[in-house]
Amino acid sequence: MGIVLILATGSARAAPPDPPVLLVVGDSLSAAYKIPVQSGWVHLLAKRLARRGYDYEVVNASIPGDTTAGGLARLPDELKRYDPAVVVIELGGNDGLQGLGPAQMRENLKQMVALAQGSGARVLLIGVRVPPNYGPVYARRFAAAYQTVAEARGVPLVPALMAGVVTHPELMQERGIHPDAEAGPKILDNVWPVLRPLLERSTHDGRGES
Repeated sequence: MGIVLILATGSARAAPPDPPVLLVVGDSLSAAYKIPVQSGWVHLLAKRLARRGYDYEVVNASIPGDTTAGGLARLPDELKRYDPAVVVIELGGNDGLQGLGPAQMRENLKQMVALAQGSGARVLLIGVRVPPNYGPVYARRFAAAYQTVAEARGVPLVPALMAGVVTHPELMQERGIHPDAEAGPKILDNVWPVLRPLLERSTHDGRGES
């Protein structure tokens, strides 16, 4: 079984997916920003899926610099184009870096999850954390936004994509915001235990194979 990893380009809608599509909608943390694509966690996910016998086509629709508002605006087209069985949403970091309010971020994420669920996809929400210099109050509200959305929409949550990475400078790029090429396996290991049950459930409902 080969590895299928498609970078979304905004072209016309593809043919109905076979194998089923796993769509990642994220920002630079998922877009392999300034590192080789094959070192990014999404590409490593595609390799792991193939190696373990999960027949999915991985589409990486992650855009560096994107916010939850941007993700919400483009998600309907992505859902229509790829008809994904599983949607992974990893956004919010740029909202935090711009100092945007967690309440608006929460509403954008809630709408994104609802849209994906409405299309029939299973959804994984991935949270990120803001740097300590943003202050403990903002950081708590920011983290709580992901938990609130996950509970409200009944979806699994990876609380912190970069857990165990940001505390290791050797795994981060120079500015300490983006992961280096060596961080991909650790990031994938943060995602995999929460994502895997969705893959199994998609198998059972006929949208995937294992």
